[in-house]
Amino acid sequence: MEKKRATRQQVYTLLVQIGRKQGDGLPDEATGAALMVYASGIDEAEAVRETVAILKQADTAPLDVTGYGTLEEREAQGHDIDPEERSLMQRALDENAVIVAQVTPFYTDEDTPIH
Repeated sequence: MEKKRATRQQVYTLLVQIGRKQGDGLPDEATGAALMVYASGIDEAEAVRETVAILKQADTAPLDVTGYGTLEEREAQGHDIDPEERSLMQRALDENAVIVAQVTPFYTDEDTPIH
């Protein structure tokens, strides 16, 4: 009898740094941005692949992705997760989607701190 592999989707919290690309929708003076993303996947690698593919389709230039794990992993690490964040994670799971929760543009202007 063949064992059935677990294929349960989970939601992963990812921080994606993007560079500039024509049509990316960032402010003209921005040099890039950080995106807080909730992405569903069988594992974190799949969530990262799907996120990068979708961001490229959206005319952005993903440069780096940092994974922070699943909801359970983040709770085990002591992260404080508010109800709105939990709601976005659930939406990503329900819709098998990539949800961009926050966009923080980067600037190199002297008057604006680099993030």
